[in-house]
Amino acid sequence: QVQLVESGGGSVQAGGSLNLSCTYSEYTPASNCVGWIRQAPGKEREGVAAIYTGGGSTYYADSVKGRFTISQNYAKNTVYLQMNSLKPEDTAMYYCAAAWTHVPIVAAVITDPPKYQGQGTQVTVSS
Repeated sequence: QVQLVESGGGSVQAGGSLNLSCTYSEYTPASNCVGWIRQAPGKEREGVAAIYTGGGSTYYADSVKGRFTISQNYAKNTVYLQMNSLKPEDTAMYYCAAAWTHVPIVAAVITDPPKYQGQGTQVTVSS
């Protein structure tokens, strides 16, 4: 069992930045990979980014590449999502998620969703 707690959401104008944080309860196989998924009202869930907590490899959805950066502080069991050049279409509830690989988080969030996720934090980008 992995507990995930997000923080850092808020409202920002287009072009602005936000930094999300996710603290996970412990390093286990279940938190081998930690990342972010999002869901906008009326839309399907979308994988955003993931990082392997042991090795540091990162993966991104095409829609956020070059704008979002995922990183971690391994000693603090915390993963960050730095979001720059935000667009109105980035508006969504962002959920921290944990899995053995990046696939359920970034590539197959609909068909093979991550087993663990947090309560979510709202990100709103106005035009």
